[in-house]
Amino acid sequence: MFETRLEGLMQDGLFRSINDRDSPQGRIIRTGESALINFSSNDYLGLCNHPSIRKAVVRAVEEYGTGSGASRLISGGTCLHQRLESLISGFKGTEASLIFGSGYAANTGAIPAISDSSTTIFSDELNHASLIDGCRLSRARLFIYRHNNIEHLNELLHRHRKGKAVIITDSVFSMDGDIARVGELRELALTYDAVLYIDDAHGTGVLGGGKGALSHFGLSPEPFIIQMGTLSKAVGSCGAFVAATGDVIKWLINTSRTLMYSTALPAHLISASIEAVNIILNNPSLVERLWENRNCLVHGLHSIGVDTGLSQTPIVPVVLKDNRSAVGLSEFLMSRGIYVPAIRQPTVRTPRIRLTVSAVHTEEDMDILVKRLREARDCGLL
Repeated sequence: MFETRLEGLMQDGLFRSINDRDSPQGRIIRTGESALINFSSNDYLGLCNHPSIRKAVVRAVEEYGTGSGASRLISGGTCLHQRLESLISGFKGTEASLIFGSGYAANTGAIPAISDSSTTIFSDELNHASLIDGCRLSRARLFIYRHNNIEHLNELLHRHRKGKAVIITDSVFSMDGDIARVGELRELALTYDAVLYIDDAHGTGVLGGGKGALSHFGLSPEPFIIQMGTLSKAVGSCGAFVAATGDVIKWLINTSRTLMYSTALPAHLISASIEAVNIILNNPSLVERLWENRNCLVHGLHSIGVDTGLSQTPIVPVVLKDNRSAVGLSEFLMSRGIYVPAIRQPTVRTPRIRLTVSAVHTEEDMDILVKRLREARDCGLL
């Protein structure tokens, strides 16, 4: 049975395999004997291998060991967990926050916890898979609004809102790199007395000087807004958080299954996140450099006629006509020293390569990428 299905994936250009690297995460990675410029990582600020974070991890391992040994509600937490949650609350401007093992665990744990059979959820059609699955796991009625279409969302809210309403959106959409219209979503949430749930995974450390989407739009973290963010992208560590009012966080502690029934993150990863958040807070030039690099890359791509679609962020898609074209372009770039895997269905509707630029990329890195894409275009691959 699986052999036939696997053959079908291969015929459709959808077969995937794992390609592990032989080096730390960074602007240059090694796979086997190849050294490749990495334009595929969510390590936006280059913190995954930062020396002060590595030292913080070593200190925490020496003091707390390597594993947490239990869920947070049993004995898996440490004083470092509380310290990180306090730091995140200040970072996000909320009363409280709560750490989860991953962004997927945060969304699939928090969304069902804040919903019930009397809730109506309104979700953007291009939301991340973890948001989609969080909605599926809830007992709420679900309506999907057209991507970033405030008018359609308003129509759905007007026609279908019953009981408690929750509007759910990514802040930065991970495959197109565009930004949600958060200010207008806030206004609709106020109008319809709805909760606004923002997945700020790709906004934390990137938008608003690093503080995320609300800061980007000059908005305050009001009580009806719940923010989720990850510690595994721009923060360069592992895990995720939900930041909200004290009552929301207490409710999640008591009802979120992915918190209650998961082993807590070990102390050394928590220590890494503490160090990383402090680096972001104390080094605004790091985020500024990320945006300088993003603008430099986009300018270069536009100069050779590459359409970057909806991108407004360091996520820059190059959309292609079919799966084989995406795989072909990825292999072409790989053979010329650049690592950018193909992105295909079901992750996206339209196949692409997704370029992600970081603060540690050099101008030469971006020049090489643009040059290779020009060669690909001349070969008919783009």
